Amino acid sequence: MGTLQGELMYLNNLVVNTTYPGVQQAGTSRSSMSLPRPKSSGLLGSEGSCYESLCEQQPIGRRLFRQFLLDSNSQYAAAAKLLEDFDYWQHMEDEAKEKAKMRVLAKFCQPESRTFLFSHAGDAAEKYASLSISNFDEAAMEHVREATRTFLKGGPFSEYLKSPFFYRFLQWKEYEKQKITRKYFYEFRTLGRGGFGEVCAVQVKHTGQMYACKKLDKRRLKTKGGERLALIEKQILEKANSRFVINLAYAYEDRTHLCLVMDLMSGGDLKFHIYDLGKRGIRMERVVYYVAQITSGILHLHSMDIVYRDMKPENVLLDAKGQCRLSDFGLAVELPKGKKICQKVTANDPPQEEEEEVVGGEEEEVGGGEGEIGGEEEIVGGEEEQRRRRDQTHPWPSVGVQYLAQWYPSSALKAGTTGYMAPEILRQENYGMSVDWWSVGCSIYEMVAARLPFKDFKEKVQNEEVTRRTLEDDCKFQHSDFDAPVKDLISHFLKKKGINFHRLEAGLTEPPWVPKPNVIYAKDVDAFRTASEVEDVKLDSKDERFFKEFSTGAVPVRWQKEMIESGTFDLLNSSELNASCQEWRGEERRGEERRGEERRGEGRRGEEEERRGEERRGEERRGEERRGRRRGEEDEGERRERRGEERGEERRGEERKMKGEEKRGEERREERKMKGRGESEERKGRERRDGRGEERRGVERRGW
Repeated sequence: MGTLQGELMYLNNLVVNTTYPGVQQAGTSRSSMSLPRPKSSGLLGSEGSCYESLCEQQPIGRRLFRQFLLDSNSQYAAAAKLLEDFDYWQHMEDEAKEKAKMRVLAKFCQPESRTFLFSHAGDAAEKYASLSISNFDEAAMEHVREATRTFLKGGPFSEYLKSPFFYRFLQWKEYEKQKITRKYFYEFRTLGRGGFGEVCAVQVKHTGQMYACKKLDKRRLKTKGGERLALIEKQILEKANSRFVINLAYAYEDRTHLCLVMDLMSGGDLKFHIYDLGKRGIRMERVVYYVAQITSGILHLHSMDIVYRDMKPENVLLDAKGQCRLSDFGLAVELPKGKKICQKVTANDPPQEEEEEVVGGEEEEVGGGEGEIGGEEEIVGGEEEQRRRRDQTHPWPSVGVQYLAQWYPSSALKAGTTGYMAPEILRQENYGMSVDWWSVGCSIYEMVAARLPFKDFKEKVQNEEVTRRTLEDDCKFQHSDFDAPVKDLISHFLKKKGINFHRLEAGLTEPPWVPKPNVIYAKDVDAFRTASEVEDVKLDSKDERFFKEFSTGAVPVRWQKEMIESGTFDLLNSSELNASCQEWRGEERRGEERRGEERRGEGRRGEEEERRGEERRGEERRGEERRGRRRGEEDEGERRERRGEERGEERRGEERKMKGEEKRGEERREERKMKGRGESEERKGRERRDGRGEERRGVERRGW
């Protein structure tokens, strides 16, 4: 059973390792393409009428604007050619540079030349006139270049926005906005695996362009709290635009993964070249070349106020042409100008002994990735800012770090990788961009000596000891290659002539080593550990909102470069530009007709609205009259009712008065009756008393 499994794994490696290089070398199969019609010219509003964005930063926009200038009058064409010749002069060296200078002076600064620029330079005419052999340097040419750009931003740019070339650009922008899904690509072999997912090779179906797709498992991201790191890396990749930094081409999602489609670096990483490719270490010629490119990449990040914080050979990748680029920006942080960052570590990390790896040992990376966190970071300014912060009590003292330490107890809460972190980070001091240069120094040491400055190859040592060595020990140059080569390396950095960075940035400098197209500079597929499945993790509406925010589709600059590099732009532009012009003119006519019809419709709608308004106002007047009559009738009815109530009240008053009179008469009669009865009773009483008196007197008379 074991033998069968081994044979199957061997067969799988053979298939993927055979198919993948063939696809890389072919890379030209395209599905049929056609550009859509812009939905509306309102796209200009979303793009903005910014000259820099439309005509310089976006590759297709730059190509179409140049084509517009060359097809326009001679003045516009001369301005375009001046900028091209200036770039050519800047990239040349020695005798070729001198010839380029003389050509610029002859073509653009001589009154008898057909491409003489004084006639349309305006206020910048004196800059052109002052240019000569004696003062022809980069500073002077920069003034001339800026004056030419100022000229192009005026009339030429306004005319370009009304031309069929710009209509063509809008077509490309419409096509660029298409929804990106996994069906947009062919998927090939796995190139690597990490804590959140895997990286595989993919090919765009329409253009044949090869990329690397970093697939991040949604549930694993949520389980390990990696959403923030993934979003930071995506935003930096999207923002960066340098040939020395990995460029992001697409960002999309499928049911289970977030996918970042980036430049394919088929030459492997520098760590692989240091330890796995022949003799350990890299030749000095290659070290100088790679360090120049690494420096350019870090300077580009610093120009965007980004601290890399994870510079190491493992994160420097080589493409198929032997050029290197920086990758893995999960630990990077954007730092406002003039500010520094400070990480306060409150968790006590237990000593950790590193695991031994097949290639060079595995340094522990902290602050990002699997089991990585960035710590509690505070951005601080100068002394005044620090004093103000010391005078205040932080509302949540160390709560964040302590909480993270519960979930990541084995991680030192410092951003970076053990052995490459600068002393400022290890001491928890304020630091800025300089920490990246310390890591560059450690990486140069490792490229030459195949070991770290403070940790030997495959040495099993605790992280605390590496930290102590970094803070307390001096760097020892004990390797045999450190005598002359290191001095040579330092002299290469100090010499003005050593590296022409303009040529390097333009990709015109030949690399000292180029990967072989039929060799895969990565481990076999079965050498990658398969990540364990994540179960019982539910994704809620908040997660879905984050995934949609993450999935932004094609990145404009890199996507346009792909269209140009794959030949798709030239293919469609040459075959369809005339049709595009006719379509644009037809669109213009249809637009005029639509606008005329809209104006006429507006007029008709205005008249109809006016008529309906008059009808409404007449109806309102009649309604007011009806309501007035109703109110009058209601008022008259109320008055009649009030008068009836008043008369009724009078009648009731009269009745009450009559009843009162009758009652009083009855009372008088009753009183007279009572009085009569009293008088009668009184007479009878007197009569009885008189009778009794007579009786007594009779008795008395008889008695006597």
